[in-house]
Amino acid sequence: MRISEVRGYALSSPIDPVQSRPFHGGRRRLLKRDVVLVTVETADGEIGFASAGASSSAMREYFEGDSQASFADLVEGEVADALEGETIEEIADAHALIDATNLPERVRHEAASAIDVALYDLRGKRVGAPIYELLCAEYGTEPDDDLPMYASGGMYMRPEGYADQARIVDELGFFGYKYRPGIGPDEDVRTIDLLAETVEETEVMLDAHTWWKLDGDVYDAATRAEIVEHAGERDAFWVEEPAAPDDYDGYVDLAGRGVPLAGGESESSPAGLISLAETGAVSFLQGDVRHHRGYTGCAEAIDYCLGTDVEFVPHNFGTWLGLIANAHLVAAAPEVRLLEYPIFEDDPALDHPEDPGMYPFELAFDVIEETIDVEDGTLSVPDGPGLGVTVDLDVIDEYPPTEGAWTEFIYDE
Repeated sequence: MRISEVRGYALSSPIDPVQSRPFHGGRRRLLKRDVVLVTVETADGEIGFASAGASSSAMREYFEGDSQASFADLVEGEVADALEGETIEEIADAHALIDATNLPERVRHEAASAIDVALYDLRGKRVGAPIYELLCAEYGTEPDDDLPMYASGGMYMRPEGYADQARIVDELGFFGYKYRPGIGPDEDVRTIDLLAETVEETEVMLDAHTWWKLDGDVYDAATRAEIVEHAGERDAFWVEEPAAPDDYDGYVDLAGRGVPLAGGESESSPAGLISLAETGAVSFLQGDVRHHRGYTGCAEAIDYCLGTDVEFVPHNFGTWLGLIANAHLVAAAPEVRLLEYPIFEDDPALDHPEDPGMYPFELAFDVIEETIDVEDGTLSVPDGPGLGVTVDLDVIDEYPPTEGAWTEFIYDE
């Protein structure tokens, strides 16, 4: 296929009013959510879509001063320059063209991710098949398009707030409930206990990346170890990112404390995912087609996991477009079975009298025209050509980008 145009649209979904969430030692302000919608158009007028959201390790923009708007500019600049006018016979050809640019390594990986997904969307549309069928042909598998999911929520609440949210998630039939601790070691332990007493069928997961992002030394190595051990005693399904992304020794130290560990979303490349898996510390490896070079890159990590004790479970924390992109991978990849489902306010796919959502993120739903099919915590993957959903291009005008970080951490004096 010959590529005629590559575009990147920066979009912002405001959180109005701004939310302030207290954690141990400060508060976090939630201002908006940012997304980049990437389109790749061919010479015959077909368009493939992909999304890029808050990058892996969700606060990276805030801590390093980047923004999704700057990524959109790079897509329309250096990335477009490398691809427009080129004839792509194999999707790997696009990867090579991006890697030949002078962009920083992490940006090249992010750009290759979006372009890879968009090109798979185009391939599927061209042959009239969903992406998961294309991937099944590559993997030599049969599709499983009904996917169990765990609900990802729980951001800085009192223990009783986590328990209420977990109860709703349990009643909705999700495989698991994942939450963010960070409200103080004693209250974190109390939350673990309360959740263990609240849920009936749903597994409990801790997303502990909070600890290495918070200021100060309250969550020192010994404290983290005590909380991880307590999570194991209460049969938590996993503890995610219990140490800083580059602290492999920290992962290894915590690996023998009675609970499986998960990680990988903060790795910048498939090679990084494999390096983390090679430590032997993680039982669940969290790649993401939006950040780890698309379906092509994630295949490298999945291949590594085959026949090992490490299970690939995609990270996903963004729009329904990103969810569906990762869902096609889970539907096709061997020994991959579970999908992350972030729960935002007023989710039209969830039928419950109480709202378990974390905060408003209307763009997450509005980016596609369809309402996805979720029943008893299970997603039915769309079987239309390509991604199988219709992107609503009206979001480009309805969600204009706004400047600044999407979230802020404010620490006590």
